[in-house]
Amino acid sequence: MRVVGKPLPKVDVRAKVTGSTLYADDLVLPDMLFCKLLRSPHPYARIKRVDVRGALEVEGVVAAITGDDLPIKYGILPVTQDEHALENEKVRYVGDPVAAVAAYDEETAALACERIVVEYEVLHPVTSIEEALSEPVDEPIHDYGGPANIHKMAALAFGDLESGFAQADHIREDVFFYEGNTHLPMEEHSAIASYVDGKLTLWSSTQTPHYVHRAVSKVMGLPMSAVRIVATPHGGGFGGKTDPFSHEMVVCKLAMVTGKPVKCTLTREEVFYAHRGRHPVLMWVRTGVKRDGKITAMHFKTALDGGAYGSYGVATTFYTGALQTATYDIPAYRFEGARVFTNKAPCGPKRGHGTPQPRFALELHLDKIAEDLGLDPVEVRRRNYVKPNTTTVNWLRITSCGLEEITNRVIQASGYHRRRRVEGHGMGFAVASYLSGAGLPIYWNKLPHSECQLKLDRGGVTAYCGATDIGQGSDTVIATVVAEELGLWPSDIRLVTGDTGLAPVDLGSYSSRVTFMAGNAALDAARKLRDLLVEVAAESMGCSPGEVEVGDGKIGALSFEETAQLAQERYGAISTAGSYRPPDLAGPYKGSGVGPSPAYSYSAAVVDLDADSKTGIVQVNKVWLAHDIGRSINPISVRGQVEGGVYMGLGEALMEEQAYRKALHKQPSMLDYKSLTFVDMPEVETILVETNDPEGPYGAKEVGQGPLLPVVPAVASAIHDALGVWVDQVPITPDKVLKALDAKVKGEAPRFGPKSFPDIPYPQCIKVDPPHVATQAV
Repeated sequence: MRVVGKPLPKVDVRAKVTGSTLYADDLVLPDMLFCKLLRSPHPYARIKRVDVRGALEVEGVVAAITGDDLPIKYGILPVTQDEHALENEKVRYVGDPVAAVAAYDEETAALACERIVVEYEVLHPVTSIEEALSEPVDEPIHDYGGPANIHKMAALAFGDLESGFAQADHIREDVFFYEGNTHLPMEEHSAIASYVDGKLTLWSSTQTPHYVHRAVSKVMGLPMSAVRIVATPHGGGFGGKTDPFSHEMVVCKLAMVTGKPVKCTLTREEVFYAHRGRHPVLMWVRTGVKRDGKITAMHFKTALDGGAYGSYGVATTFYTGALQTATYDIPAYRFEGARVFTNKAPCGPKRGHGTPQPRFALELHLDKIAEDLGLDPVEVRRRNYVKPNTTTVNWLRITSCGLEEITNRVIQASGYHRRRRVEGHGMGFAVASYLSGAGLPIYWNKLPHSECQLKLDRGGVTAYCGATDIGQGSDTVIATVVAEELGLWPSDIRLVTGDTGLAPVDLGSYSSRVTFMAGNAALDAARKLRDLLVEVAAESMGCSPGEVEVGDGKIGALSFEETAQLAQERYGAISTAGSYRPPDLAGPYKGSGVGPSPAYSYSAAVVDLDADSKTGIVQVNKVWLAHDIGRSINPISVRGQVEGGVYMGLGEALMEEQAYRKALHKQPSMLDYKSLTFVDMPEVETILVETNDPEGPYGAKEVGQGPLLPVVPAVASAIHDALGVWVDQVPITPDKVLKALDAKVKGEAPRFGPKSFPDIPYPQCIKVDPPHVATQAV
């Protein structure tokens, strides 16, 4: 490989480090207006009246709108179209938008919002999972779902669970809780809309221009052909910009109403309200094992606090149960999950989307089983690892799998088995798996998941793809793949990405799908263009195409420019197209659309830390993380993603929480919401393991989300190693460590965490035969 696997600079690095990159809030259009949103001060209330006349009287105000102007509901999933851009019936959390103003400057728009009169009938808010499961005091938060405020329930059983537990020599059950947290991107959400000659254009800091396109078309009542979405460069997303948002709809409507461009940039406080972050999840797990630690059966239950709206919640519910089997060979598995509505900011997908929570529970649960049996926790995991080229009990297809190698590499590098046994010092180990893109689209269809077009023009190549670079380097991946095939450098490739008006469809930057799916689409298009150029060069050289070498800016004996000119002389305008759709991977049961992926990545982590028994303060010294990348397209980008995942994982493990007090956000500011700083960040040793997946572009798999997952349980495991206590609830703050130590001193169970799991009326399980048994579709 000439450029694939080489540590080359990202294609957008110069613009970003010199400050010339234009983010959404940097865009300025002639005669532009500024928008501000009026948000609810109540967590739950019925809207009786909204009067914007006072706002319209403010000098400089051009327009003011309410929910009556945007009556059509929308949402990211077809089954949860439950949001209004501006609520006109009920507000369901503090920060729910109810009105909007457009003015010639932000200050005037903000002042005008204060003049809007809203009459509320305050309702009793639902503030916890337990409250949501009980009968509502006033009325359900939504008019679908139920009973009570349950949004979605799932119940699936694979294999013979009763037989599996009957064969076990040891059975253990535990309860865990994972607090919700938010994405905290450096760049706030921002959008600007323009409506000219019946055509609407929206520039937005979005991860999913394709799905925003659909939502805007629906809410504005415009045909898709009259709407263009441009995903601007990102200052961070992490899943927080994958929903269609109210401010995007509002600026579109105001642009149509006023005939002027309209911009809305959320404040940092508003970003906390927009949220769509990590779900708080309560988990119960029961596992049967043989004396050697081999799993015979597992029963996993989850209860998710979804906040006020659906978002991706249906998928998240299934994700909390789907991927346990992608790491461990579990012969009989039962999963039951429930997501509830509460009067808090709506939760959605955050880096790992529904998988860090059960990973935390599962890894600590296995640690405890190993301790019960007197076994090495690493060896217990090894005895249960899935194998390459197998199918799990819940019908997930495993292709390449580097679990054994990443375990060996990280254990050896860290000296885990040689660690010093000193009170206050500990090391923890954990593993995880993640998707290389979801196997099914959000809206069911059989179209490609990603498409790429290449245009050859005046000796240069332009790649068009709908994929969105959110800082993870997907533009560099596309350019590198095309350059590898055409014998060029990534910097030679011009890029047009994330623009629904110019580029073909890509479903968006979520579920770690872009390298795998957009990379394969780019590879398809590039190989077609390469074949065409090689054929022309071979004819010019008087040889067969098989004798033509491509590389170093040449096609055989000709320069790339010369070959391009000859090709255009023969064919005229030249373009090629490539696409990618995953193979049909869903299992024969309802709910099988969540979990399948064309490939799974694997990560193993060891955390070294010191924990003070007097203060409860934890100091992380070093993290070793080995990741099965399949093949690294650009090792610099890969290492950056690994270190970013470790950083975010440590924050979630030790301090981050989107916490509430009586449905009021406790800390909607970066002054109060705690996250790691540069001072807190320990040394990270990244180990890349290449397994060359047979279906990834050049063998590549995901790296954007997987490395976060083992970090959180490895921290908790290391604290147990240091102090002999379990903290079964994150974030693991000093007070929780001290409470666990206090329980140990009193002779109680040496732990801190939830004591029980609620009685949830899960539906009857869908029983599914394992893939090696004759199975009928359910």
